Amino acid sequence: MKKFESDAAENREISHTRSEALAVSADLSSPNADPTDCDVLIVGGGINGCGIARDLAGRGWRVLLCEKDDLAAHTSSSSTKLIHGGLRYLEHYEFSLVRKALQEREVLLKSAPHIMWPLRFVMPHDPSMRPAWMIRIGLFLYDHLAKREVLPPSRTVDLRRHVAGAPLKPEFRRGFVYSDGWVDDARLVVLNAVDARARGAEVLTRTRCIGAQRDATGWSAVLEGADGRQRNVRARAVVNAAGPWAEAFLRGVARPLHGEALATRHLRLVKGSHIVVPRVFGHNHAYIFQNPDKRIIFAIPYQDEFTLIGTTDIELQGDDPGAARIGEDEIDYLCSQASRYFAQPVKPADVVWTYSGVRPLLDDASGDPSAVTRDYLLESNTAAAPLLSVWGGKITTFRKLAEDAADEVGRMLGEARAPWTDGAFLAGGDLSAWIGATRPSARPDDDFEHFVAAVQLRHPWLDHVLARRLARAYGARISELLGDAGSMADLGPAVAPDLHERELHYLRDQEWACSGDDVLWRRSKLGLRLTPQQREQVDAWMQRHARSEEGVPCS
Repeated sequence: MKKFESDAAENREISHTRSEALAVSADLSSPNADPTDCDVLIVGGGINGCGIARDLAGRGWRVLLCEKDDLAAHTSSSSTKLIHGGLRYLEHYEFSLVRKALQEREVLLKSAPHIMWPLRFVMPHDPSMRPAWMIRIGLFLYDHLAKREVLPPSRTVDLRRHVAGAPLKPEFRRGFVYSDGWVDDARLVVLNAVDARARGAEVLTRTRCIGAQRDATGWSAVLEGADGRQRNVRARAVVNAAGPWAEAFLRGVARPLHGEALATRHLRLVKGSHIVVPRVFGHNHAYIFQNPDKRIIFAIPYQDEFTLIGTTDIELQGDDPGAARIGEDEIDYLCSQASRYFAQPVKPADVVWTYSGVRPLLDDASGDPSAVTRDYLLESNTAAAPLLSVWGGKITTFRKLAEDAADEVGRMLGEARAPWTDGAFLAGGDLSAWIGATRPSARPDDDFEHFVAAVQLRHPWLDHVLARRLARAYGARISELLGDAGSMADLGPAVAPDLHERELHYLRDQEWACSGDDVLWRRSKLGLRLTPQQREQVDAWMQRHARSEEGVPCS
């Protein structure tokens, strides 16, 4: 797919003078504001927005990101949580997308081994689905479309002898095993934001962009916080990374210099839902199941005690992507398809948690939502002050998308600056201070295990279950969380099991957490293990103590 499409009038001469352009936007401009408060205003705090903010800030541009809710509050915390090439996309001849995603797998796995790790997938062979020769060809391509250093190749296994065969029905005798990776998607977003802030970006959560007026030299925007207070911002360029709301931003918030339409594309909003059930199998492989409708679902080990099953592909009904919820028909579908393979049926009554996300896919008039491309497109518009809109994308390719977006912003601003994120660690990902330098071909999951051992050696007083959880969540930044603590008592009272006040203070001060949901369902998945009363205790603590960096209470 072509990566960029520029406005047809990109090089058109702008005849208005600077004073005339500023007059057009006078209703949004602050008389006391600097000529430009930032170089780039990014609207949207999902994986694409935070990834772009990190990349731009690392190149030295002044960046301000605003997100109307919490970071990763919607699509970016509702994925299947995989770093993968997308094996099924080969059937749709999306070779470029698959290759790009496969190239990114090991780059990402090495950048943050605490929140991403390799995972082996088992595909039981069902002769009534795809023939074995077709699967072998697909896996051969999957193994060789991009270079691998740490991920082992695919192979055929006898499920009557392999550990992954035990939970399956006896008719599944042969299977195929291949490699991909797992990611804590919401933490990936937060760590990008943390890194962006460390490089100079300003990140504002629960801050909505309610107006953005374009002129010949920049953008004048109004940002509104959770308490209703407004802030006027002047930016040289705007990046529209609003995900499912990207088209709505162009149609209802951004105002052009002239009467031209800023929205030239339509999004197709596709809901993907997942269910979580008590652990169905005890080994550490994941499954990919072929369904009679030619779709696939995954069954993945989740949070030690659970199994994650998903996803669906259903056209979103309604105008509010934030209101997407799983339907009973989706629960039945996921349970029935999983039960085609597992010897112990998965029943709707087993479901302990569900979540749904909305994929903002470019509308290609395809009748099948699962066939719509997951590739991204960056649309630049320089008819006046630069505007870059991000369409589509998948979590595996977020770093490359951000790199391409930063390149394009630099081109539009006339200030090309070199990329830097390929090979760079995400926040907490550099474990060398704990385990020493490692070989480039070292497995990231092995490095993490050495790191956990180092944490427990340095902090022998730390409960071993808690030590592992904190190591997973924060990586090398665990030192910032623990600070001078020398005993469990130094972590403060436990607000809920395995969750102490020191961690809540850290999440409030360093990771923009404002509510119980921010902590229990995005910064962690502790909500799965807590009772409703315990979850309420965490939310009550956050409501008493939470505030934004500017001291504005969270809502």
